[in-house]
Amino acid sequence: MTATLSDTVSFTKQGAIGLIKINNPPVNALGQSVRAGLKAAVELGLADDSVKAMVLICEGRTFIAGADIKEFAKGMGEPGLVPVISNMETASKPIVAAIHGTALGGGLEVALGCHYRIAVPTARIGLPEVHLGLLPGAGGTQRLPRLVGAQAALDLIVKGNHIAAKDALKLGIIDAIVDVSIDGSVESDLETAAIAYAEKLLADGTGPRAIRDITPEAAGPEVFDNYEQSIARKQRGFLAPFHIIKSIRAAFELPFDEGMARESELFMELMTSSESAAQRHIFFAEREVAKVPGLAKDTPKRDIKTAAVIGAGTMGGGIAMNFANAGIPVKLLEMKQEYLDKGIALIRSNYENTARKGRISLDAVEQRMALIEPTISYADIADVDIVIEAVFENMDVKKDVFKTLDATCKQGAILATNTSTLDVDEIASVTQRPQDVIGMHFFSPANVMRLLENVRGEHTADDVIATVMSLSRRIGKIGALVGVCDGFVGNRMLHQRTRESAFLVEEGATPEQIDKVLFDFGFPMGPFTMADMAGLDVGYKVREERRKAGKVEKRDSVWIDKVVELGRYGQKTHAGIYKYEDGRTPIPDPEIAALIAQCAQHAGIEQRKISDQEILERCLYPMINEGAKILEEGIAARPLDIDIIWINGYGFPGYKGGPMFWADQIGLKTICDAYKKYADQFGEHYWTPSPLLEKLAKEGKGFYSR
Repeated sequence: MTATLSDTVSFTKQGAIGLIKINNPPVNALGQSVRAGLKAAVELGLADDSVKAMVLICEGRTFIAGADIKEFAKGMGEPGLVPVISNMETASKPIVAAIHGTALGGGLEVALGCHYRIAVPTARIGLPEVHLGLLPGAGGTQRLPRLVGAQAALDLIVKGNHIAAKDALKLGIIDAIVDVSIDGSVESDLETAAIAYAEKLLADGTGPRAIRDITPEAAGPEVFDNYEQSIARKQRGFLAPFHIIKSIRAAFELPFDEGMARESELFMELMTSSESAAQRHIFFAEREVAKVPGLAKDTPKRDIKTAAVIGAGTMGGGIAMNFANAGIPVKLLEMKQEYLDKGIALIRSNYENTARKGRISLDAVEQRMALIEPTISYADIADVDIVIEAVFENMDVKKDVFKTLDATCKQGAILATNTSTLDVDEIASVTQRPQDVIGMHFFSPANVMRLLENVRGEHTADDVIATVMSLSRRIGKIGALVGVCDGFVGNRMLHQRTRESAFLVEEGATPEQIDKVLFDFGFPMGPFTMADMAGLDVGYKVREERRKAGKVEKRDSVWIDKVVELGRYGQKTHAGIYKYEDGRTPIPDPEIAALIAQCAQHAGIEQRKISDQEILERCLYPMINEGAKILEEGIAARPLDIDIIWINGYGFPGYKGGPMFWADQIGLKTICDAYKKYADQFGEHYWTPSPLLEKLAKEGKGFYSR
């Protein structure tokens, strides 16, 4: 007997066992038809006297991997997930969940609504809703703590991590791990094991076991207060982690049904929040950014089996680590043995530090080090599939490197430059194969930062673009494709903030005031703390390059250059814009305040008190305006490309969704009105809105609704 209860759920009988099967590819998401089918299947099994127990299993490559997030925008249809799970949990016949692949979010909540849970060894489970700015809204914060206790539940749900089946077994989340044959499909072998498990329950006289009936281990209020304090700085600005703590706390302080009501109340607060809207936007944008508009899906990709990096400094070493981490052999080239030895030593130190923190094993350290081959000869990299140049940010130096690469590397090798600002087309022009040249702008530290700003040149071949975008994922990066211009997307927009923040200091704001305003907005640090950490000499050299290229600002703020010329390069010299007595903590310095006042006087600027709101507007609105120009020029294809770059490369707060999403939230008219105000105050040179920004503002539209 087989009953098809919806287009995604079926019910069959195997003797006394009712088999509920979900088939909603690709990940068996809990859409409306799945929820309706589950409800009907359980009711059918309960109504059939010949059915003594039920098994819930999924076809395809995974158990239920979560909700259908697209339903969030259009509204959830009936039945809701909470009553569906409640019907399962209160069923008078035992229900066994058979898990393979991943049981995530609502998928794990469904499994927790079953009376028993078994899994294959490779299965993983988790409640990752926090990454969408939400909490598990179908009982996850009420049932899981009853199984694992307060501390483990807080760690699992607030962090949103996935855990392996063996760890879930230790915690008591699943009841058994079952081996499946490597022959045949996982679900057919798991189905046999699950039916046998259910039959044994019946043979042993074991009935339903509802998690709701478990009394959780006692946990005092200090457990939750302490946990909240421990995440306060790292999670500042995000709502979901703190709502999750409140909801888990309810599991220990309220009866189950009241705890469920509290969970529902907190879930709806998050669902309607701007923070969750921003995080859901980023969730979809990070998946969309890899799809390059205009690039055919079937564009062939070049085979990348080996790589090389030119330059063994901090950046070059970090880039090499990405390849080694992905299991790709990489050659690291330097001009002098002493520089090469220093670079290799730093890489080993980084890996050993990671091992000390328990993130990788000591064996993994040696495996990855073995994949990095040091060399001082270009001849040794002649046969690699891709080479990334990471030398000094100087056009002449980079051109020399690319001339050598052109003469050395095999035909078909991809030649990439890690430049952060320089013209990729000019670099490509010194080769006989500009179609093979592309920018791959890594962010420091390159072995940690997720963003990879890939820069297509005028002649870059489509297969090179497709290969590099695919390679980005392979080495653990989020690749965003941009075009050639000064600073590309991220640094071009950052230049606007850098300029205005320097002007604001000359006009009377203090560096620490500006840093605090942007920190309070949600950035991990303000622009001057960041500049000191990166090294003021780095920016100084970039400005020198710009001046040599004739890129001179209408108004030139010189006070930061004066700081550098005093030999104050930032943290590494224990003095920059701030002084650093302990090497890391910025302390305002009267000597710099006097220098700023002197520079302002020399420039004829009368210093004044500046409000925090003016600082916020003048630092961020020009970035938005520049983003609009970038879209007009086609440097970025979509506003989401810009948002992903700023979220993952520049610390724009994730709970605001990126600069272009945030601009839509506050309204483009607000930004245009501010531009008019500052144009009256400072002139139109820096305060003329881009045509796109002005047009959208007049039409009452946004970057995402044009």
